[in-house]
Parts: sequence; C-alpha cells; structure tokens
Amino acid sequence: MLEVERSKTKAPPLFKVLLLNDDYTPMEFVVVVLQKFFGMGREQATRIMLKVHREGVGICGVFPRDVAATKVELVTDFAREHQHPLACVMEES
Repeated sequence: MLEVERSKTKAPPLFKVLLLNDDYTPMEFVVVVLQKFFGMGREQATRIMLKVHREGVGICGVFPRDVAATKVELVTDFAREHQHPLACVMEES
C-alpha cells in the first residue's frame, strides 16, 4: 500500500533560469555571470552568452523553484551592483 502511494507522488516542478538579451550589458559580463552563478566553464558560458545575444534568450539551468528563485535574485542583484540592466527570469519547465 505504501509503495503505491509513494509512486503517485509527483516530483516538484522544475524551473528554467533564463538570461534575456539587452543592448547594454557587455558580453564579457554575461560570461562572468554564467561562470560565477551557474558553475560553467568559459567555453560553455561563452556559448550560452552568444545564444542570448543572437536569439534573445538563453537557458542557464533547470532547478527546483527555491533554487531558481535564489539564482534569479543573485544574478539580478549582481548585475545592478555593476550597473547593468541584465534580466534574469525563471519559468516552469
């Protein structure tokens, strides 16, 4: 009986953390953000930065709601401290 109940429990929803392109934030700053807050190597961070630049949006990672919300807040605060308008948002994946 317990096994049946456990298998019915849904995993918590995951959220994509996204960076949005703007015309002001330097590309190098975006690479630093991806390395600092998402643990990416320089090559992967550069690839995602270029995707943000060319397509308007790039996925930084997929996380549980609390982790995603914290990352959005940290990135946004870091960008503001450096006077960049970089937008970081989350959406259910």
